[in-house]
Amino acid sequence: MKGNVVLAPDKFKGSLTAEQAARAMAQGVCRADPRITPILCPVADGGEGTLEAVLAAGFEPVDAAACGPTGALVHTAYARKGSRAVVELADICGLQRLPSATPAPVTATSYGLGSVIAQALDDGCRDIVVGVGGSASTDGGAGMLMALGVEILDRYGRPIAHGARGLADAAHLDLGGLHPGLGRATVTLAADVDSPLCGPLGAAAVYGPQKGILDDQIDEVDSSLSKWADLVEEAVGADYRDARGAGAAGGVGFAALAVLQARMRPGIEMILDLVDLDRKLLDARMVVTGEGSLDGQSLRGKAPVGVSRCARPHGVPTFAIAGVSTLTRAQAQTAGFGAVRTLNELEPDLSRCTKYAARLLTVVTERLIRESTESSFG
Repeated sequence: MKGNVVLAPDKFKGSLTAEQAARAMAQGVCRADPRITPILCPVADGGEGTLEAVLAAGFEPVDAAACGPTGALVHTAYARKGSRAVVELADICGLQRLPSATPAPVTATSYGLGSVIAQALDDGCRDIVVGVGGSASTDGGAGMLMALGVEILDRYGRPIAHGARGLADAAHLDLGGLHPGLGRATVTLAADVDSPLCGPLGAAAVYGPQKGILDDQIDEVDSSLSKWADLVEEAVGADYRDARGAGAAGGVGFAALAVLQARMRPGIEMILDLVDLDRKLLDARMVVTGEGSLDGQSLRGKAPVGVSRCARPHGVPTFAIAGVSTLTRAQAQTAGFGAVRTLNELEPDLSRCTKYAARLLTVVTERLIRESTESSFG
């Protein structure tokens, strides 16, 4: 049966990028019925893979060099379309950029992110979208601000050290050198974290352990973040520490909201707008989404659920394929999935499932399309 099938997967972490997953799915669609046109639309939720998703949607890459989370030079890029720039924190100074994946819990910095934002501003971009998932640092966004011209000094008038450790020494904040391009630009953070900066639900307590912060360091880092928030409040005349999303990316959210006057949008919502999923759904008969793992946390706004929500107003049924899934039938229905299929149904050995993910994804997609064609395409 003729028709379009939109393929909108996120990455299968450790196996396939979102674009690779979409291509594997496309092979399955064509095997099932060559009359069906697969429309590839890889997606992301603001974290790792954001840059790739928007480049696949027609943005152009602009090469950049910046400091990684430990200060080592990394070669990265931002994506541009007209005056809009999309910057992915994860590809600049995220966990994936840690040397040998070794955590740097109190010294990792967001400085590189600020450098790439500054480059985009210098290049004339006036609409800056920042995907902030996958951060390696808990520096309250201080590093980002320093790269954008903000002066942060200790009580002796010296620049503070990078990372959460340096925040403890922050005594003076001067916003006078803030990049002038920010006065003519808007900054939007694509993030799914709505936590505050400090406290038991804050950046250090909730996300610090994922970045290597030890239990006996959490209170110290949280105290430094609180002191940093006091300093910023004094400089900007308002307290943003409890703002929704202030704790995103180890406090990058806080610095962006308070100093850059950024706005927050749910990561998947922002990315789906950027990749123009709504338009691609107009002539679609169904959409297939997916990622490496589907579980109860996925219901809180992960990419596949975001795709389902986007498709619902169009009356387009959504199906999901994952490497593994622990969703119950009721949870899958709540998420809006007509069905959920997994790769480990074909290959129970997880190591082999990971190794042969592309091949398995093609087979599972082919079977799903054949099954769905009978019920959905009539």
